[in-house]
Amino acid sequence: MRSLLTRLVISLAWALACGACIAAEALPASDNPALEARVMKISSELRCLVCQNETIAASHADLAVDLRRQVREMLQNGQNEQQVIDYMTARYGDFVLYRPPFKALTALLWIGPAVMVVVGLGTLFVVLRRRSRLADDAFEPDDKDAPNDPHLS
Repeated sequence: MRSLLTRLVISLAWALACGACIAAEALPASDNPALEARVMKISSELRCLVCQNETIAASHADLAVDLRRQVREMLQNGQNEQQVIDYMTARYGDFVLYRPPFKALTALLWIGPAVMVVVGLGTLFVVLRRRSRLADDAFEPDDKDAPNDPHLS
């Protein structure tokens, strides 16, 4: 049993070492570094529709790879950054934008968190105010005759 485990560990280490020898640095998708920089700039402003919490620049999902390729092709065809973003927005809606614009359909995204904080603070204020108005007999009395519990001190 021990020799089998030893052989398995040696085989795994050998496979990992061979894989590391073969591995190479990823090549850029384009020979033009200026074009790649523009692609990455636009890709960092577009949301991955699969991951939804990542930009297509950071995502490794197949759709994100396809969208980056499409952005690259559109830029190679002479379209500017705004035309690419407008095309993606027309095709996928404002959801594809990592920072959606403020308008009627996205107002809840922008105002919602502030409204939730105000409602929470308002509720806390009302509850604490009501509790402060209660008489002392509404609360449980402290039992001074109870034995001291070493876990409570």
